[in-house]
Amino acid sequence: MRKNWIIKQPDIEIVSLLEKELGISKVLCQILAHRGAKTKEDIGRFLKADITDLYDPFSLTDMEKAVSRIRKAILDKENILIFSDYDVDGITSCAIMEMELKRLGAVVSHYIPHRVKEGYGLNANAVKLAHKQKIKLLIALDCGIRSIKEVDALNKFNIDTVIVDHHNPEPGKLPKAYAIVDPQREDCPYKFKHLAAVGLVYKLICALNGEIVERYLDLVALGTVADVVPLIDENRIIVKNGLKLINNPSNFGVKALIEASGLIGKEINPGRISFILAPRINASGRVDSAEVALDLLLSDNTEKAKELAGSLNVHNRSRQKIEEGVMDEALNLIEKNINFKEHQIIVLAKEDWHPGVSGIVASKIADRFFRPTIIISLKDGLGKGSGRSIPGFHLFNAVSDCSSYLAEFGGHSHAVGLVIEERNIADFTSGINKIAKENITVETLRPVLEIDAQLPLMFLNHDLIDNIKKLEPFGLGNPRPLFCSHDLTVKTIPALLGRDTIKFWVTDGERTFEAIGFGLKEMASYIKPPNKIDIAYHLTLDNWQNVNSLLLEIKDLRLSQ
Repeated sequence: MRKNWIIKQPDIEIVSLLEKELGISKVLCQILAHRGAKTKEDIGRFLKADITDLYDPFSLTDMEKAVSRIRKAILDKENILIFSDYDVDGITSCAIMEMELKRLGAVVSHYIPHRVKEGYGLNANAVKLAHKQKIKLLIALDCGIRSIKEVDALNKFNIDTVIVDHHNPEPGKLPKAYAIVDPQREDCPYKFKHLAAVGLVYKLICALNGEIVERYLDLVALGTVADVVPLIDENRIIVKNGLKLINNPSNFGVKALIEASGLIGKEINPGRISFILAPRINASGRVDSAEVALDLLLSDNTEKAKELAGSLNVHNRSRQKIEEGVMDEALNLIEKNINFKEHQIIVLAKEDWHPGVSGIVASKIADRFFRPTIIISLKDGLGKGSGRSIPGFHLFNAVSDCSSYLAEFGGHSHAVGLVIEERNIADFTSGINKIAKENITVETLRPVLEIDAQLPLMFLNHDLIDNIKKLEPFGLGNPRPLFCSHDLTVKTIPALLGRDTIKFWVTDGERTFEAIGFGLKEMASYIKPPNKIDIAYHLTLDNWQNVNSLLLEIKDLRLSQ
């Protein structure tokens, strides 16, 4: 699918001012301006990512109430139950909360629901267990903001609830909890609205201590990256500082996971967290119980940690096989049943698809066809689904507008979860596609490449590489800088590397560079000397025989006009 290139236009006055005040390159100033920097102070805060620049946790609504209630529970030796989600964000949230409460002398236990048997969020089983175990305080992490009935039930048993969540509440409705820490509350003035749940739990821990705490930043970074929240502002500060701990791990579980993943001696960055570490932590909750992953992060024994990390590897291989099967069946259904002229949103449902992989499959299909996608697993007339969106379409709002067809739903702009009766799926599919037709344009369904700068090849050098490195860590909201160069002459016929990677040389007549295109084999037919092409690329280093040479990592290309 041909991509729409959008070359960002800098504010020339701001770029010139920053270049003059800071004495750094115009290209770096331009990239920083695209990331929202407008002043010297903005850039200083962005580049330093100093842990002391985190905002006051007490500016979160109800933080003071939450801290006061937890301190009372610790002092009075009340039984505390942590209830958390089964994904990486929830597991890391539970781990740091449990470790900190035990450090403070609390009487604490935890409950993570089974993804398949219980589903997401607070449930009746947890309420009954809390009552049976004489719990006085339940702390709900990465869930709870929509658990109105469950919190009412806890209140009847005289169990106070503290909710720490980052999801959207029901409009005009909040559970009657003792305290609700959620920046998505309409009455919350907190400056930064995009913390993952583990980031909010970390803020709670800092508030409990009355100072910034750094000992859990490795797990906070792990959960933050895995939850795909924007790596800007506080998230950038958390992840940049947390990566230092992950790359020199003291947590037995993190160390064992890195070793089991084959990453010993390699730099752990957001990419390796997203594609190697996080899937292993998620895998236990997808195919079995998330307790294995939580036990790993709580482990204080090297041998036990290695054993648990090995179990996660086994779960991950099982998850991959299940995912491949569901993906193949989903692609067959798309070929048979989806009319892309009529279906702006892909909704697929099938009996006995494993609900633990529905989110992954939805994400992959959304990426492949560039359409919001919802994957529903059916069993005994009931469907459990996960949806993933594309830039420019707020999937949660669309699902909310179709709530009359749903038994349950939740999520945010780019990811949703839902429960639906099988008999309602056809009407839900029609309804959400009707909404999509009113809100999705042809341009929305065309992948966009946002390009930081159009550069002549003479601008590419090792200094630019060094400047780019200052912008790490990269992720949503702070992507790797993307450049483009026009009217380049192809110097060599592309060499095929592996199954679908091409490598060739380009020149503008003055300078010549090698370029590599992963997954671009189908474009090789028109990359022939002396054709003229435009390329969009990341600038990177190729370390061949211990020589660092500049390499253009192509994201897209086209014949020059």
